[in-house]
Amino acid sequence: MPIKRAAYKEIRADKKKRFKNISALTAIKNTTKKLNKLISSKNKGKIEQVLKDFSSLLGKAAKKGILPRKTASRKLSRISRKISKTLKSS
Repeated sequence: MPIKRAAYKEIRADKKKRFKNISALTAIKNTTKKLNKLISSKNKGKIEQVLKDFSSLLGKAAKKGILPRKTASRKLSRISRKISKTLKSS
């Protein structure tokens, strides 16, 4: 157990940071699932809108240090490639 008052404060701050990180990662995961469903349904208009939101989420997470920059870039690249491949074939 922490002894000093500052240590308790740090624990409280860590909880808040962890909550923000988890919620950001959950939003990214849910948006990825939504995009995959839209890709299978081939709804072009919706896909473009959700892809824009997904890109924004990844950029913010990378900027805040929640997700490594290259990981965010890789996720966006893979999903974009999947979308273009699907829309091109249809």
